[in-house]
Amino acid sequence: MSDVGYARDEVRRARYAVAAVFAVHGAVTGSFATRVPWVQDHASLSAGQLGFALAFTALGASCAMPLAGRISHRFGSRTALRGLMALWTVSLVLPSLAPGLFTLCLAMFAYGASAGMADVAMNALGVEVERLLGKSIMSGLHGMWSAGALAGSAVGTLAAHLGADARLHFAVAAAVLTVLGALAGGWVLDVQPAEGEEPPPRFALPPRSALLIGAVGFCAVFAEGASLDWSAVFLRDRLDSSAGLAAASTTGFMLTMAVARIAGDAVVNRYGAVRTVRAGGFLAVLGGLLIVTARHPATAMGGFALMGFGIAVVVPLCFAAAGHAGPNPSQAIAGVATITYTSGLVAPSLIGGVAQLTSLMVSFCVVTALACGLAAFAGVLRTAERVARGDVGGDVSRQAAATPGPRP
Repeated sequence: MSDVGYARDEVRRARYAVAAVFAVHGAVTGSFATRVPWVQDHASLSAGQLGFALAFTALGASCAMPLAGRISHRFGSRTALRGLMALWTVSLVLPSLAPGLFTLCLAMFAYGASAGMADVAMNALGVEVERLLGKSIMSGLHGMWSAGALAGSAVGTLAAHLGADARLHFAVAAAVLTVLGALAGGWVLDVQPAEGEEPPPRFALPPRSALLIGAVGFCAVFAEGASLDWSAVFLRDRLDSSAGLAAASTTGFMLTMAVARIAGDAVVNRYGAVRTVRAGGFLAVLGGLLIVTARHPATAMGGFALMGFGIAVVVPLCFAAAGHAGPNPSQAIAGVATITYTSGLVAPSLIGGVAQLTSLMVSFCVVTALACGLAAFAGVLRTAERVARGDVGGDVSRQAAATPGPRP
């Protein structure tokens, strides 16, 4: 990328803008998640067929993520992000239009592809802003994604309660979110490639550093996916909880994730990425032990809350470490994102398979064992820790503070 100075106000404005983009991205996900039953009924699918179609989301994301870096190189980061966000918000409409399994698979592939490319582009810009500021901001950005997802799910829940047609709901939501995404995208940094810089490859294996970082992210996302999809089932089937209390457990888990991410940057800036992830790993393990030994719903809900607090900041720090670890942030972030998306795809089905063969208690023993990996392998995030302390971004941040007026 070109080495151009930015004014302090421009960088600060870009931070708020990319945070708004994260919130819009999350709102699309939250909007869709609440209307999955409507989509299933509209396409006349069984539970197995629906699961098969939803798997195409991760497949589309994994195939398309490596393209994001080349698109940003070709059009510049601002134009690329605005275009990819528009594709993502408009793709929300596609699943509601699918009349059957085949068309829904195609719709979910396009939905996942646009989600993945926009995800890489906005995380790469977040890493760039973090580099310029010289302090951790990625946890807060992902906290804004969680807040957006909660807002989108709240509106979707209301629409479902009122019996609104998902085609109308998605069309209105897509129109509003497209406008908001375009407005927010207009204020992000416009990072241009340096003169003579070679474009990144269309498809390439992620660097080794991204694989190691991705392994840490895999453990966190596995625990997140298992908790989101199976916490309510665990309380209902194992602890005989009511449907309302079981659902509250999932909502509480999402809230703890959002709160921990928004507050996480202060912790990372004070204690560093490695110590924060290690402490989070211990909290996640403690939460897992409470879950598997629970004899009362309150104990299990406390365990899921601790699990959420423990894993909340791990994925943002993995993206930050990947972006700072090599010369091509988009390629490294795409590699980490692909691994974490795979984890999110594998976790629910693996938990269900283990539960079928043994029990849900044994399934969450697996989750707890993987959470131990967060504490054991947190050291691979030392690059993000140097950024949090200002060792990487400090000079650039001072340059930004000293640059008068807008960037030429």
